[in-house]
Amino acid sequence: MALRREATARQMRLATELRRMREAAGLNSRQAAALLGVGPAQITHIESALAGVSEQRLRCLASHYACTDQEFIDALVAMATDRTRGWWEEYRGLLPKSFLDLSELEHHARFLHHVAILYVPGLMQTDDYARAVFSSRLPELTAEELELRVRHRKARQQITIPYAALIHEAALRIRVNDRATSKAQLAWLLELSEADHVTLRVIPFDLDGFAASSAMTYAGGPVPKLDTVMRDAPHGSVLIEAEAQLNIYRTRFRMVEAASLEPDESRDFIHGLAKEL
Repeated sequence: MALRREATARQMRLATELRRMREAAGLNSRQAAALLGVGPAQITHIESALAGVSEQRLRCLASHYACTDQEFIDALVAMATDRTRGWWEEYRGLLPKSFLDLSELEHHARFLHHVAILYVPGLMQTDDYARAVFSSRLPELTAEELELRVRHRKARQQITIPYAALIHEAALRIRVNDRATSKAQLAWLLELSEADHVTLRVIPFDLDGFAASSAMTYAGGPVPKLDTVMRDAPHGSVLIEAEAQLNIYRTRFRMVEAASLEPDESRDFIHGLAKEL
């Protein structure tokens, strides 16, 4: 079987989990290969996401690794056997890989939690707001590159899973373009906040002891072990998957949520900001 040229973030996550499972069993790749009846290179290829793995082989490996978490194994099997080509594939080769990884992550998520400090979350941006944000990037984008990003962002917004957004007042007040763009964005947030699957809370400036300055996207997996956090970094997005780190971000989200305004108060707050424009 030919090796992959480039693995998706989802394929990499599967490979990482299989490696962690093997290491937890105290086996090296050569020992795992012997148990499976293949060469060591095959295990290396699977654990680096250069090659896929069948359901039979995955379940066999899990048995050899003494993994008894059936729900977790079933979730890994679903990841390994999913052959669906998502809508984001039309952007492959046109947008940076991180755009596609985020789309795939959101598509497979069971729920999404977002903390936004400086910008309205991408899933809640109007076209004009998104266009203004992308226009500020350096090096400057061409008109075609800009519109591709706006179109991709709009396509991402077709989600119906539970989505909780905690948005800082700074993000609501910063004018990425002009007053008209900001007013339309606030109106769109108010409309979205009425959707059954959306929970929107505002983090006001007038809040003592708030020091959570980092934005994050928390995507719930089919089981908690497969949750993922995505954070922006200077040279692209970073995916966080280690259980200890996930626990930190779960706690961080709960702390920020507890400090934010209730949904009804948040809508009143946004109405007030819109009247100021």
